[in-house]
Amino acid sequence: MAKLYSPCYLIIFFTISHLVMSFIGKLHLKPYDVFSQLDIATRLISSADSAATVATSTDFGKLVQETPAAVLYPSSTDDIVKLVHFSNNGISVPFGIAARGHGHSVRGQAMAPNGVVVVMNSLKNSNNMIGIRVSWDPILGFGYADVGGEQLWVDVLHATLEHGLAPVSWTDYLYLSVGGTLSNAGISGQTFRYGPQISNVIEMDVITGKGEFVTCSKHTNSELFFAVLGGLGQFGIITRARIILEKAPTRVKWVRVLYADFSKFTSDQEQLISIDGMDYVEGSLTMNQSPPNNWRSSFFSHSNQSKILSLISKYGIIYCLEMVKYYDDQSASTVDEELHKMMKGLNFLSGHIFKKDATFVDFLNRVKKGELKLQSKGLWDVPHPWLNLFVPKSSIMDFNAGVFVDIILKQNKTTGSILVYPTTGIKWDDRMSVVIPEEETFYCVGLLYSCGFNDWESLDGQNEEILNYCEKNGLKIKQYLPHYRTKEAWMNHFGKKWEVFQQRKSQFDPKMILSPGQKIFN
Repeated sequence: MAKLYSPCYLIIFFTISHLVMSFIGKLHLKPYDVFSQLDIATRLISSADSAATVATSTDFGKLVQETPAAVLYPSSTDDIVKLVHFSNNGISVPFGIAARGHGHSVRGQAMAPNGVVVVMNSLKNSNNMIGIRVSWDPILGFGYADVGGEQLWVDVLHATLEHGLAPVSWTDYLYLSVGGTLSNAGISGQTFRYGPQISNVIEMDVITGKGEFVTCSKHTNSELFFAVLGGLGQFGIITRARIILEKAPTRVKWVRVLYADFSKFTSDQEQLISIDGMDYVEGSLTMNQSPPNNWRSSFFSHSNQSKILSLISKYGIIYCLEMVKYYDDQSASTVDEELHKMMKGLNFLSGHIFKKDATFVDFLNRVKKGELKLQSKGLWDVPHPWLNLFVPKSSIMDFNAGVFVDIILKQNKTTGSILVYPTTGIKWDDRMSVVIPEEETFYCVGLLYSCGFNDWESLDGQNEEILNYCEKNGLKIKQYLPHYRTKEAWMNHFGKKWEVFQQRKSQFDPKMILSPGQKIFN
């Protein structure tokens, strides 16, 4: 005990005593264990400091509030290694640890109740940060970027464009962390062509639940590599990812066409993703409570919005197919002809075709403009009871009739964007943890609602009704960004992958430390 009262330890004692008391009360630790082993204490802020924990006790969804015992602001990946290793090896009762990127989850998935939230963004201020490093491999014949897990995709875009390169698979919203999207999948209108973002990673550095720092790829430590991709943060914290890059376009031809017939709408979407050349395909629903222009993009002019609202009055629901063709100076003279050929035979409503020419960056970053508008009106930091689903192609017509028409349209509660677009399972590696329907083609459906703090439960109740309808009618959907309340529900979600998922958890995080907010094992 003499060492404990040396001048060095006394300084640490007075600096972190409030943190220790928090740990004692919430994690039942002995003071000596904390003092002697947590040499990262100066970067840990306890829950006694409400200003430090309030931001990490909620997320974009604003539906869940869970207060951590402490928040770590790491100055290096080594700080995270020490924290995880301490929980796994240094104490008798481990505490949960959650890596927080941009905090864009909607159900508390990046929270650690009575545990520690690691603010990954803090690594950006470190002299030892990985950052974004762009390289070209002459042997493989393509470029890649080594990117810190804390980096935002919008920063990856700008950094790679300086070299005339860019990633090929995106999310609609670019202000998400690399580690966050890779822990889920990362999907958008490019997924049918390039696969999700997890299909475009060739190497990662990961801190496992044992506190081990491991470099992994398809050929080295492959079990960890495939576990982490789409693994919901259960097996490791991503600190670096090597992302595939290709030559970047400079501009896009951006087209939207309208449908009143869902069958024609889906048939045309499936045709577009089956041919070579189209770079992006998405679809959306427009109704009285889901206007033509929304936070995702202000595409339509005022006069065009009037035309669309007239169609909504007539049909109730209008389906909008959105497609994009990339081009640059070399292909500028032929892009219109190519696009015309690809659109030949589409069965949209006559005269309802709308076109834009935009820069590649403006197209990819289109959602940010909507976010800024909502922020100016105080309508962004509100509850978001989102529901994201993968719907098998064989069930999409039933889903339209039973969900879009009989639930959403009739109840008229919708206050946000509704996305529906197809992709193909061939671009997804079954060895990854993520779960998709067992059909070659399936639809990504996003019910992206916003509402007031007093009425989110009504929309959440509608989500439950939708899930119950799908289960009752055997639609065999899978949740994307999943949220379940019971272990049995998680087992059903993973299906045949559940046993492997459990085995991987035992191998890489045996004390179930990581991402407790997912509530899979705890």
